[in-house]
Amino acid sequence: MRLYSVFVWVTLSALAALLQSQVPTIPATAGETLSGKKIVLSDALRGHAAVLVAGFSHDGGMGCGDWMKAIRADPSLAGVDVYEVAMLEGAPGLFRGMIKSAMRKGMSSEEQQRSVVLTQDDKLWQAYFAVSNPQEPQVMLLDAQGNVVWRGHGAANALEPQLRNAVSSH
Repeated sequence: MRLYSVFVWVTLSALAALLQSQVPTIPATAGETLSGKKIVLSDALRGHAAVLVAGFSHDGGMGCGDWMKAIRADPSLAGVDVYEVAMLEGAPGLFRGMIKSAMRKGMSSEEQQRSVVLTQDDKLWQAYFAVSNPQEPQVMLLDAQGNVVWRGHGAANALEPQLRNAVSSH
């Protein structure tokens, strides 16, 4: 009986480790905010619920702007930490400065502090967001433990009400 109990415990432990390894964790990629501050998003989010809005292409990035406007305009989302993430690994280095400058236009200093530019680990971030179409903005709601509570991709006008409902239920 004792040997059977040990066998069951080892099997369950191995299964739990396997399941945990299949759930992607937020990459610990160093980046920079549009205000020029160095940031590791996984550290900044630790212990806080937050919404991440990410763009993995020019079109996806343009859609992120619409998401950010929709979130800022919704009073029920006013207390939620929101970070915009721009993946620029695929953009030639020569153009990255121009892209960041264009992104800063019309943004307040507070918005610039919550806009993160990443230039590496694109594949890790795509896996984390479960990107099926990089031409669409990717959005996820994380709880304070870093668990994904809600995710969506596409236009803000269609999905922002779903995000609002997910925030209000958590």
